[in-house]
This record gives sequence, structure tokens and C-alpha cells, in this order.
Amino acid sequence: MTVKFAHLLFEQSGTFKREFLKMGIPAMDYDIANDFGETDVRIDLFSQIDIAFLGKISIFTDITPDDLIIAFFPCTYFCGNNTMFFDGTNIAWRNMDRLQVLNKIIARAEERNRYYTLALKLCAVCERLQLRCIIENPYNAHHYWRFNFPYKPAVIDMNRRMMGDYYPKPTQYLFINCEPSGKKSMQYDKGMKYVCNQSKVERSMISPDYAHNFICDYILNIDSGHRVPTLFD
Repeated sequence: MTVKFAHLLFEQSGTFKREFLKMGIPAMDYDIANDFGETDVRIDLFSQIDIAFLGKISIFTDITPDDLIIAFFPCTYFCGNNTMFFDGTNIAWRNMDRLQVLNKIIARAEERNRYYTLALKLCAVCERLQLRCIIENPYNAHHYWRFNFPYKPAVIDMNRRMMGDYYPKPTQYLFINCEPSGKKSMQYDKGMKYVCNQSKVERSMISPDYAHNFICDYILNIDSGHRVPTLFD
């Protein structure tokens, strides 16, 4: 696909933004935080999604169908480790009585529903405005979206290290109003970082090489410099 402008939602590292810019495509990072000094638009994206869903003026108003949105949607309440919260076996609750645990589960269920609804609203906004959007989230057997979301992943990367990242970290990508190309890069040159030794922020980071390969392979359909033949060739 061709991309006039790339809008990176929930990205403050600038990783994907810089790779788009290297390819001559204007790009901006949107997030409420600016921990890396790379956030171009500091804004409450959840509030913007709510506003846009109601048909009011928002950051989505000026995004066109020729642009591309990539949303690194927060995965806190969707990942597989939520099982330990919802079945009450979370070790942090081990000294609580049953009523306290139930109240904790209720509160977490309400938070997950809020995030789930926001993800659906983001999709609804893109559908109504015919905006192209890719939504990134982890992928595993117990991920909440796996059986509870109207969009299924168009790309599932079971080992991101094979495309130049630091972690295997299985990841799914939902494509809205667009389709991925069938190219595939192979860049297995990174020493693996171990999750237990990394902070939450570090674990969420993506290597520039992975961003480059993903953009070339699945978005722009151009040679990344690390191509391997596929059945689509």
C-alpha cells in the first residue's frame, strides 16, 4: 500500500516514526506521555477515541484514507497473565480474604471492559471514516481478544527475533480497511534479551530493524534488504 502520512498512536519511543521518516513518509507519535522526548502530539488518546466515536472533532478528523494509523493499543487487561487475576490466584492477593479478592476481580473486570470498549470504538471510528489502521497487541492462547473480538489478526508473528527484534514476544496485528502484503524478511542477528531482566518499558520496546522490516514487508511491499522468498513471490 502507499502511505501519505503515518500516525503512530500510543508510541512515544519514536521507533516506527523514525523508520517511516527514513523512507520519506511523514510520521508523528501520539501519546499522553513523553518519556523519550519523541512524542509529537501529547494528548489523552482514550478521550480522543471517545470523542471521535460520538462524531465530534478529534485527532481523527484530519486523518485521511490515504494515511495509515498504527495503534500500539495498551495490552494490560488483555494479556494471558490476566488469568491469574480473574481466577483469584494472583500471588499479590494471597493474604487477602475472599471478599477482598472478589472486589479486586470486579474492579479489574470493569477496567478491562473499559479498555475493550475503547478498542472497539477505535475500530468503529476507523470504519466510519474509512481510515486504514493496524492495531498491535500480544498474541497467546489466553489473550482476551483471541475469542472475544470481531477482528482476527491478519499477521501473527510468533517470534519477532526472526525479523530483527530483541525478544520472541508473539505479536498479532489487526488490519482494518487494508491488507498486509505477503513479503517476509529474515534478520536473525540480535542477541536475545530476557524478559526477567528487563523493566516493563524495556520489554515493550521494538528494535529499529524490526520496525523497518515490518514496514517494508507488510505495509509498503518493498524490499527491506533482508528478504527471503515466500509462496507469495
